Amino acid sequence: MGIDKDAKGMGMPWEEAYGYAQAVRVGDTIYVSGQLSHDADGNIVGAPPLDAQGRILDHSNMEIQMRQTYENASKLLARFGASLDNVVEEVLYVTDMDAAFAVAGTVRKQAYGSGRPEVASTVLVTPRLALAAQLIEIKFIARV
Repeated sequence: MGIDKDAKGMGMPWEEAYGYAQAVRVGDTIYVSGQLSHDADGNIVGAPPLDAQGRILDHSNMEIQMRQTYENASKLLARFGASLDNVVEEVLYVTDMDAAFAVAGTVRKQAYGSGRPEVASTVLVTPRLALAAQLIEIKFIARV
């Protein structure tokens, strides 16, 4: 006998291709898969220039991508009747720590609507994310 799960998606092509749910609610906890800066059609917002091998040449769009990522997370949480106010933990995966730290304080405070968000937060740097043009991906855990 399995646990009772309520899974939601956003209609992105990679959901079917990879085979996963954007978020799953179990009891009073919502587990949100890593969110990124896509628009409603699945195009990366703030895509950076890439070299011939698909490596990021410029991380200056980190703020644009971070803002869109929080916006997408908000939309997804709303499908469960929740918001960023319900988030208790986040993990940010970034391709450049300096670029992320330069904007994260301001962007996070605005996204959460607080000068000191009550959210456990971890930031990790990685050389590459799932899509070459991604500068950031954020996963969340929320309680309702």
